[in-house]
Amino acid sequence: MAETEIKSRIQCGIDFDRDGRQAGYLRAPLSRNTSGWGTVEIPIVCVKNGTGPTVLFTGGVHGDEYEGQIAVSRLAHTLDPSAVQGRVIMLPAVNVPAVQNDTRLSPVDHRDMNRCFPGNPRGTFSEMLAHYIDTVLLPLVDISVDVHTAGHSMEAALSTNMHYLPDPKMRKRTMDAAAAFGAPFNVVFWGVDEGATLTSAVERRGILSVGTELGGWGRVNVEGVRIGKRGLANVLKHIGVMDGRPDTSQRDGASRTRHMMVRGQDCYLFAPAGGVFEPRHLAGETIDEGDVAGFLHFVEDIDRAPVEIRYRKSGVVWMASGPGRVQRGDVVAVVMNDYEDALAAA
Repeated sequence: MAETEIKSRIQCGIDFDRDGRQAGYLRAPLSRNTSGWGTVEIPIVCVKNGTGPTVLFTGGVHGDEYEGQIAVSRLAHTLDPSAVQGRVIMLPAVNVPAVQNDTRLSPVDHRDMNRCFPGNPRGTFSEMLAHYIDTVLLPLVDISVDVHTAGHSMEAALSTNMHYLPDPKMRKRTMDAAAAFGAPFNVVFWGVDEGATLTSAVERRGILSVGTELGGWGRVNVEGVRIGKRGLANVLKHIGVMDGRPDTSQRDGASRTRHMMVRGQDCYLFAPAGGVFEPRHLAGETIDEGDVAGFLHFVEDIDRAPVEIRYRKSGVVWMASGPGRVQRGDVVAVVMNDYEDALAAA
């Protein structure tokens, strides 16, 4: 029997077909020294009224990304079933062990849950949880919004994001949904390691998938929280679960999201060695090819000169390095450019 056909080991008391508001917990088994039959409780809220689309909102897939946890949690507390036509499933703290540990990786199995999809019911904790989302929740869903930030590793220009989809109709629908969310930027990107992410799992099922990057540097971004809260409500309006029109106005006076792309590996800058990275630009700044992105310092080697790291492409900084200390191979900057469909398809 294929792993995807094996029943999930996670228990859930929510009846997803019942109208009204239901709040409870997924109970994921975790046997440990002090509790052989122990579980991890993962909060889940389902709000349903009549028939209509189903929306999945997730936060806390990475434990050190706070804006999604706040935005989804607030909506889960306040969403009135009478204002809904359809169903909204909300998990504000998906990876509870990582959320409580304030880390990207789960302290249970030291895995990045967002590199574990489609998961494995007999695998590690992160794989088991990914399998539940993929096989139990996603078949119910019409659109998924997975709210991320750059955590402790980077700072991101406030944005939604999506993968480039070969199907032009699905690509347009996804770009329209991202534009409705209303972040300053929407980034169509080709990542370094995307095949095992929640976004990829959603896309494999032919479901609309929107991600976000709403801050970073290990803090709560005030504007990121505002954009996140507004964006969730905007998506509900866009897909017809709530009445009203999305508000996509921007702080800089723009009326809508600016579509961008990260097309090639020359958009990514990697540290060539371990050291202390001194960045020269913040996320959202415009830069030119050849500009100095920063200096890599070797402060423990008194006579070793710093190394210049230069941008390989002009554009806008999507991701700027967060921590001072970096290791060889760490990404220290990501550059984005205005989206052009012909170039994206090339």
